[in-house]
Amino acid sequence: MFIMTEPIFHTGAWAIALIAIVVVSWFLYRYLAPSTWKEWASVGVVQAFIIALYAEMYGFPLTIYLLVRFFGLDQGYLSASLWSTLLGLGETGMMIAMLLGYTISFAGIGIFLQGWRQLHKARQENRLVTESLYGLVRHPQYTGLFMALAGEGLVHWPTVFSVALFPAIVAAYYFLARSEERKVEEEFGDAYRVYRRQVPMFIPRWDQWRTMIATREDTPN
Repeated sequence: MFIMTEPIFHTGAWAIALIAIVVVSWFLYRYLAPSTWKEWASVGVVQAFIIALYAEMYGFPLTIYLLVRFFGLDQGYLSASLWSTLLGLGETGMMIAMLLGYTISFAGIGIFLQGWRQLHKARQENRLVTESLYGLVRHPQYTGLFMALAGEGLVHWPTVFSVALFPAIVAAYYFLARSEERKVEEEFGDAYRVYRRQVPMFIPRWDQWRTMIATREDTPN
C-alpha cells in the first residue's frame, strides 16, 4: 500500500482558513439575508460548503489524504489541490485552476450583486423586474451564487465535500426559487406568468451568456 510520506504544500494555515470563512460568511448572510426556514436551510448548506472548502484549502487536505489512504493514489507530486495532483501538473496546474476558478467566481459575484441590486430596487418601487439580468434568467442572483461556488469549489479547489454539496445547493435553491415564484405570481398575476414562460430560471440561453457577463458590469448607482 502506498504511504504518504512527502509533505503536502499549502496546508496548516488555520488562521487564514478562519478569516476566509468569516469574511465569505459575512458576505453570504449580508446579501442573502435569510428570514424563512427555507432560506435558512439553503444558506446553511452553502455555509457547510464554505467551511469544508476553506478548511481543506488552507487547513488539512482531507480529500487528498482519503485518496492516498483508501484509493491508493500514487503520484510523484502531491499537492493539496486535487486537480494539480490528479493531472500531475504541479504548481502549473494549481495556477491554471486558480486563474480559471477565480475568473468564474468573480463573474458570478458580479452577477449576484447586480441581480441583488436590481431586485432590491424593484421591491422598493413595488414593480416586477424583467429587464437587464432579469431579462436573461429569472433568478440571476442564484445563477451568480452557483457560478461563484463552482469556480471556487469545483474548478479552483475541488474537495470531496464541495463536489458532494454543490448539487444539494442547486437543489435547495431550486425549491426556494419555486417558492418565491409562487409569491410573486400571487402579486403580479398574468404579467409574471408570461414572464416565467419566456425567461429561463437559472441558465441563460447559450447565445446570451456573453450578454449576461457584460450586463453584470453595468452596476447602477
